[in-house]
Amino acid sequence: MSDSQLADEVWRAMASLVIDNRDSWRRAVTERTGLPFSRIRVLRRLAAGPLTVKQLAQASTIDAPAATVAVNDLETRGLVVRATNPNNRRCKTVSLTDAGRDMVRAIDEVDDPAPDALAALADDELKDLRALLDKISPRLRSGS
Repeated sequence: MSDSQLADEVWRAMASLVIDNRDSWRRAVTERTGLPFSRIRVLRRLAAGPLTVKQLAQASTIDAPAATVAVNDLETRGLVVRATNPNNRRCKTVSLTDAGRDMVRAIDEVDDPAPDALAALADDELKDLRALLDKISPRLRSGS
């Protein structure tokens, strides 16, 4: 098996582990906020700081028209605001309002316990896994 095949296999296993074990959290978050999960994803991406609609679409893995619809909805709800980008006046940036930051805090407060199989790992195994995730997370965020 080549390195890229092994990486692909590990990636699929990680994605499956998370996706298959977060349904109850997703339901709890949508019930608590009254927002569709697509809007929650957008709010969480904006928690790190303002983004253009194009950047937001890319970060949320949605197309630009869907990002515009999401931003319009969140803006109507008072959770985000658009402002002219000081570096490119033709471009707008989207950022959280105080109410949007409060909503992100509410999302983050929803209990999201580790699956039993993960919680059953020994502390040294969990520390090793944490170290690996810390190593690759910045690379994933930067797209490299």
